[in-house]
Amino acid sequence: MTETPPDPTHIMDVGMGFFGSRTLLTAVELGLFTELGTGKMSGAQIAERLGLHPRAVPDFPDALLALGLLTRDGDGPDALYGNTVETAVFLDKESPQYIGGILEMASERLYKFWGSLTEALKTGEPQTEVKESGEPVFAKLYSAPERLEQFMNAMAGVSAGNYRALAQKFDFSPYKTLCDAGGATGQLSCLVALENPHMHCISADLPPVEPIAKKYIEAAGFPHRVETAAIDFFEDPLPKADVITMGMVLHDWDLEKKKHLIKLAYDALPPGGAFIVVEALIDDARRQNAFGLLMSLNMLIEFGNAFDYTGADFKQWCAEAGFDRFEIIPLAGPSSAAVAYKPA
Repeated sequence: MTETPPDPTHIMDVGMGFFGSRTLLTAVELGLFTELGTGKMSGAQIAERLGLHPRAVPDFPDALLALGLLTRDGDGPDALYGNTVETAVFLDKESPQYIGGILEMASERLYKFWGSLTEALKTGEPQTEVKESGEPVFAKLYSAPERLEQFMNAMAGVSAGNYRALAQKFDFSPYKTLCDAGGATGQLSCLVALENPHMHCISADLPPVEPIAKKYIEAAGFPHRVETAAIDFFEDPLPKADVITMGMVLHDWDLEKKKHLIKLAYDALPPGGAFIVVEALIDDARRQNAFGLLMSLNMLIEFGNAFDYTGADFKQWCAEAGFDRFEIIPLAGPSSAAVAYKPA
């Protein structure tokens, strides 16, 4: 029996994957999916609406069609392009489930910074704005309210599915209070309150975030069950609560700061309390969750010494802090909730 010869297709698909990535990011940047939310368009109409050169069509919309990101009725110049079910829901800015904010940020920042991955791997140093300004990413972000709110909204769009799944899958019935440390817009707290009417939640973050959170919480309709707290979790204790959550927070820091935050959560919990982190947890064997592993490389590019981690890593660090029981709850896509329980 003749063996199948090696096929380079997978290698080429990964190696040239930036073709498709850049095409999607550009479509989001141009607002194509939002424009198509008003109705189907021909290639010429797309070019006119987006201010494109005639050379851009039909290649640009046809490439998105082949990538499964647009539909097309008919062939030739009179063909009409439209959104897919997914792009209509997630990439039209008029949709409440819009996640394009994180892709806009990727287009504006991360795409170019990933061009310096080689340098990051050789030096262990961040490859972002800090190379030029010397100013840490978060310091620059938190100094500009409009930019901060844009970032918070981008993260909220991509986090909604995970937080909704957590609110539904985790058993909150034994608990009454929750504090979300690094709570940003208050989204996690609001979704927990929505799914669990008995819960009272606190969204805790740095002082510049509080007005953004208050606005979101008011709009969500939970001003009486979700409150805000202005804290610096490297300077202040966390508000006491039965459940402490951190969504996409631990991976932003080095090991020493990770352990500090875990101890902070332990100290804020009563006996039997639960500490929950939401992350793109890497599988323990470090073989399967490519997104989690690539996110950890992104943390290298962003911060240098920050990294993503496995469930086993989380269990070890939490055991050192005093937690004695653990579980992993799969959420949306490659993300999971890792839970550590304080002894009763």
